[in-house]
Amino acid sequence: MGELRKPFLLLALVAVTLVFLVEVGSSLLTGGGDATGALRAGAVDLGVDVDVGAVSEPSGRGTSYLALIDVVALWTTGLFCLSLVLPDRSQGRIQGLATLIFSILLILASLVLLIVALVELTIMVSLFLAAPFGTLAYLALWGFFPVGEASVLLGLVLLLKLVWVVLLLLAQPRFLQNKGLVLLALTTLLCTVVLEFLHRLVPVVVVSILDDVGALVFAVVAIIWGLVLLIGSIPAIVKSIRVTAALPTR
Repeated sequence: MGELRKPFLLLALVAVTLVFLVEVGSSLLTGGGDATGALRAGAVDLGVDVDVGAVSEPSGRGTSYLALIDVVALWTTGLFCLSLVLPDRSQGRIQGLATLIFSILLILASLVLLIVALVELTIMVSLFLAAPFGTLAYLALWGFFPVGEASVLLGLVLLLKLVWVVLLLLAQPRFLQNKGLVLLALTTLLCTVVLEFLHRLVPVVVVSILDDVGALVFAVVAIIWGLVLLIGSIPAIVKSIRVTAALPTR
């Protein structure tokens, strides 16, 4: 890999770890704000007189589902760092098997979360179209998405991802020749920008629906990356088996 600047690589690992943690914890960082007044106003617009209790803003799924993609970036960067301490002989064997297991777990987790988001999206749309009481129920659960809070969080995530990319290039400019890594970086950056665009595209009362659509897309993208990792790990495992089989027996 030429002259690898280890401090920058380790800092890149820290940056992408922060990205993953922020996305996983996004449900705790956004939502929860009081939306009772907005719900009452929406009920008036629907011509329904209801006495509602406290209603909270939803946290959404889109940002947390980005973690399904960025865990691949975290894994890849971690493997780069692992190569700093592992000898070349055992590196390929360990990475191949570990990547195989990781890709299978990623695919399974993404499939489960895909189904969860799809079911929730179906319920959302069904309630929203079932005016007036279904629409009111939708508003109470998902109608007042915290667009501002989510935008701040996505801005932080995007900044950390750019820092991760810059640090990788500072660590080793030849990373640009790694087509898979470049494609992964472009994928995660694009998905972050797309989610922010979806949040700003429609009125706030239907943002939750597009946020769930984004979550669905991210789960599918994560499955694709899981398959890429799965297929990529097979040659390393086959090579490891051949080397082991060629070793002399006592």
